[in-house]
Order: sequence, then C-alpha cells, then structure tokens
Amino acid sequence: MENVSDTQPTPGGRRNFLGLVTAATAAAGAGACLWPFLQSLAPQDSAAAHLPVDVDVSTLPPGQQIVVTWQGRPVFITHRTPDALAALRDAALEGRLRDARSQDLQQPPYAANWHRSVDPRYGVVVGICTHLGCVPAYRPLPDGQGAGNWPGGYACPCHGSRFDLAGRVFRGAPAPYNLPVPPYTMPTPTLIRLGENPAGQDFDFSTILQL
Repeated sequence: MENVSDTQPTPGGRRNFLGLVTAATAAAGAGACLWPFLQSLAPQDSAAAHLPVDVDVSTLPPGQQIVVTWQGRPVFITHRTPDALAALRDAALEGRLRDARSQDLQQPPYAANWHRSVDPRYGVVVGICTHLGCVPAYRPLPDGQGAGNWPGGYACPCHGSRFDLAGRVFRGAPAPYNLPVPPYTMPTPTLIRLGENPAGQDFDFSTILQL
C-alpha cells in the first residue's frame, strides 16, 4: 500500500491555513481601531497610571519613532530630521493646515509653537486621531499623493485624516483638531518625562478640546 507523507497538505488543511491567514490579515487591519476599546477595559484609577514616565531618547536615530504608553494612551516620540524641521517651517505648508499656529487648546502653552514641542528635534504627541479615536500610522517621508503633495507625517488608516510631523491636521480631513501634546518636560537633552510640566508651568491635560 502506498504511504501518504504526513507533511503532504490536504484540501482541508489548506483551507484551514488560508482561513488563518485571512483572519490574521483582518486582525492587523483592525488593530488601529482597537486601542480605545482595549483601553476602556483597563483600570483607569491606578495611582501608578498617573506617575510620570521617563523615556530615554539618546539612542533614537533621526527619522525614527518610538511609541510608549502614558496614562493608557499611545504617545508617539519622533526624532525629527533637519529636513523634516525645514518642512514644518515651510510657509506654503501653513495654508494647508487647519490650525497651523496651534490656536486651539490641543497642547500646553509651552508647545504652542511651530514645532509643537519643547525641543524642536523631538515631536511628542498622543497617537489617537481626533476624529474617531483610531491610531494613525507613522509615514515620515513625502509620498507625492493627493493635492499639493503630502510632505509626510501621520496618516489615519480609518478615515483618511492626515497630520504633519508636528501633529497638525490637514484641511479637508475629517479630524477636527490637531493631535494632542501631553504635558512633559526634558530634564536632560535626551530624557523626556511624560506627565510632568516644566518648572513654572501647570498645564492640565484634561483641559484640551478633544482627544
């Protein structure tokens, strides 16, 4: 009698495998939408959740980003390149942004500047789209897509909102506000302390317009 190899795929096994691949792909696509739901299940009253979070950015290369959790929220910390900073200061960009000068209360007063940060090199924003709470994807390089050529920044996979590398939303996007900037300070040039204001500042994150 001819033996059948144990490693030979069967039609049922192939269908099961394809089902797993499809499920994994769907899960990956939906992951950006799940953050608000998952965080709603986590305890919100823990004292530890409100302690400052120190982030060492000494090894973060220019052009790269890390994501850390602060008070149950994803925070994007980006080491912006000189080219990225020059793009943020481009006068032509300002007219394409909904709130280019950060007049809406979506950041502390000490981050209401053209780079929306304490140190221009490092962008620090809460990574939750102000439309319906999805997590935008980091797209730092220009892609030439859309009217006026998008210069790079953050793209929301849910409904198409786009933000520049300072978290400022582009006109025409469904998101009504810029990405929030949390309270933070930099005790050293390469240490970011989330949840603590610089000396003499008392910004309360709960006062922002929208998260």
